[in-house]
Amino acid sequence: MKPMNKMVTRRGFLRTTGGVAAATAMTARSYAAAAGANDRINIAVVGCGGIMEKGHLKPLMELREPENISLAVVCDVYETRAKNIQAAIKEGGRAEPKLVRDYHEALAMKDIDYVLFCTPEHWHAKNVLDALDAGKHVYVEKPMTHTIPEALAVVAKAREKKDLRLQVGVQGMSDQTYLRAHEAIVAGKLGTVVHAQIEYCRRYDLSEGPWRGRTKPDAPKPADLDWERWLGPAPRREWYAPRYFEWRNYKDYSGGIGTDLFVHRLSRIIKSCGLAFPKTVAGQGGIYIWKDDRELPDNFQMVAEYPAIEGVTNGMTVHILGTMANRYKYDHAIRGYKATLVFGGKGGGWQIFEEGSGKLLETYTRQGGEEIGLHHKNHFAAIRKGVELNCPAELGLYAVVGVRMANLSWFQRRLLAWDDKAGKVVPAEVVDPPAQPVELG
Repeated sequence: MKPMNKMVTRRGFLRTTGGVAAATAMTARSYAAAAGANDRINIAVVGCGGIMEKGHLKPLMELREPENISLAVVCDVYETRAKNIQAAIKEGGRAEPKLVRDYHEALAMKDIDYVLFCTPEHWHAKNVLDALDAGKHVYVEKPMTHTIPEALAVVAKAREKKDLRLQVGVQGMSDQTYLRAHEAIVAGKLGTVVHAQIEYCRRYDLSEGPWRGRTKPDAPKPADLDWERWLGPAPRREWYAPRYFEWRNYKDYSGGIGTDLFVHRLSRIIKSCGLAFPKTVAGQGGIYIWKDDRELPDNFQMVAEYPAIEGVTNGMTVHILGTMANRYKYDHAIRGYKATLVFGGKGGGWQIFEEGSGKLLETYTRQGGEEIGLHHKNHFAAIRKGVELNCPAELGLYAVVGVRMANLSWFQRRLLAWDDKAGKVVPAEVVDPPAQPVELG
């Protein structure tokens, strides 16, 4: 798969980051004929935990009439959670959705058009591949997959199933801020881009910690939870409550800070600068505060080097900081030789400041924002009208490669590189050996 290496127009950028759509695009007219421009979209929800309850449910309920959608099926291996979502949908004034325990039942229903997967990361690849094979449009929560080979497989499948639309749930990609930033960058307003920095800082109470509730390790399994089915493609284990209720702390199911949080931030920089695969990535951090049995760091950072892109950069580094112990933030910024673009500020959006003088050169005021509802609307429009997806499979792939490499670097305690020819991660010295031996000291 070729990286993005030349982005000089808005349309060209969209075609590249939306490469899956562009490579196999149907016309808007043919989409409308296939999907029915005004036909109701029947949705199956798979995974009824926190992100569904607190993130997707409200906007989807609000979009039922204006977007002509129906929440027709709910599915979860923990029946109590599925029933909670089922009841909330019914209370919202619509017919009670059907409840199933196995998502394959939903995939077999001919009247289901679209599947929303809010499952743990280790399930994402199988969920998406199964749904596309069943002929369903898919919205999958971020990250697109748990591993890089899985992400490559999903991109290949999305290209094969060219009449289906796969949206990755990085909802910030439906915020026009980052596309407008890209337009400013390719117009040369920053000069040659050299560096980007961005963070995701939080602070948790010591009694809870990141992704730690008040679950007791010896808590019994709920009677209506199918633990074996929840494990799915992950290794078999005996029931252990934290691995279910706090799965983001365990590497069999998640990449922790990297895949849950950094994937949002890296996607912003990728879209703004038109990046694809990194050259090298280093991940550093540790378990500094919560000395429990977690396997993933509570403080983490990554540094990625990206190759040259014509008209944008001769090569650049991206730094992402994440901590669960301190809320102090720094500017989200992209540095160029002539100016710096800083995200946020009054009105949101971004501002461009001249290098040296600090003079304000340009302001973009945010339109819309990082809203799940906007991301779903983009997906519905892609299904009905053939518009470009804001976070297609290729963009999902580029983000997974970056954050997964950071995690692998941390696990292996070494600098890693992306081998573009082989399409895989390798030790950095394999693709870029030192010019001469260097003694330590």
